Amino acid sequence: MTGEYLLEGLAVPESLNLLHDLLERVGSEHPDIDAGDLMLFETAVIEVAGNVVEHGRPSGRVSWTFHLSVHSDRLEARLSDSGEEYPGGTWGTSMPKDPMQEDGRGLALATAVLDDLDYERTGDVNHWTMLRRRG
Repeated sequence: MTGEYLLEGLAVPESLNLLHDLLERVGSEHPDIDAGDLMLFETAVIEVAGNVVEHGRPSGRVSWTFHLSVHSDRLEARLSDSGEEYPGGTWGTSMPKDPMQEDGRGLALATAVLDDLDYERTGDVNHWTMLRRRG
């Protein structure tokens, strides 16, 4: 069973709740998705989206579009936002060495639970593509 989902709005903390709700709906409408796969996918989505909410500039005025596709073999999402360009270039897959450091974990965690995480800037729009193969 396949499906397409869309969420649009501002990249503000309340929107993270809407993403959680959307992914809960996906799980309800697609009981064939392994709960572990969906949980790990949701973790990655929230980490990436959380970075856009926290670091997106101008704060409170960044719009985004989240598009999720459910396929028989994978979950695939694209988060596009109008914020400034991601300054990090590439990101590592390892967690910060200091266990008390809170920053720098989100993209490493997302990378660890996804099969593919890509970022590109096209014009004035950031595009984050997330893919997790279904088990």
